[in-house]
Amino acid sequence: MRKIILDLAVTLDGFIEGPNGEIDWCIMDNDMGFDDFLSSIDTIFYGRISYDAWGNFQPESSVDDVEKDLWSNVHSKKKYVFSRQNRQDENAIFINSHIQTKVEEIKKETGKDIWLYGGASLIKTFIQSNLVDVYRISVHPIALGSGKPLFEDLTEQLNLKLIKTNIFKSGVVQLIYEPLK
Repeated sequence: MRKIILDLAVTLDGFIEGPNGEIDWCIMDNDMGFDDFLSSIDTIFYGRISYDAWGNFQPESSVDDVEKDLWSNVHSKKKYVFSRQNRQDENAIFINSHIQTKVEEIKKETGKDIWLYGGASLIKTFIQSNLVDVYRISVHPIALGSGKPLFEDLTEQLNLKLIKTNIFKSGVVQLIYEPLK
């Protein structure tokens, strides 16, 4: 069965974005293996706000080919958007009810793993519903002091098993966990 992988950046003090939604602190090193991660998935789960911001994002024409290729690769994936809105979109399938049932159906389909992109509200829903199979958390060497925390409003303790640790030249440390069931 396909796995849902929460892959995201977090600050040292536990925030996934700044107080005004800032993510300008995220570091993308070539040695982080993000292309390998993208090769391991064929589907992305978005919340509506994240999808509207990034689901069809096109980089400026002045960026290098590496960034253009990255976005092309991201946009080649099948996209699901979890939203209260029932919207038609040629680039994504919108899901607005029966989240747990639909996610289980998608996981049973043939294909590669699934990236739980976010945003914060969708991530919180997936964590609270025990729908995350792998936590791939990249801790960045910065503290913001405030912002949107990764683990917000947990209704019960979340027990994880560390599977792997990666350390990158930028000082980012990637921690890969699986939930203990």
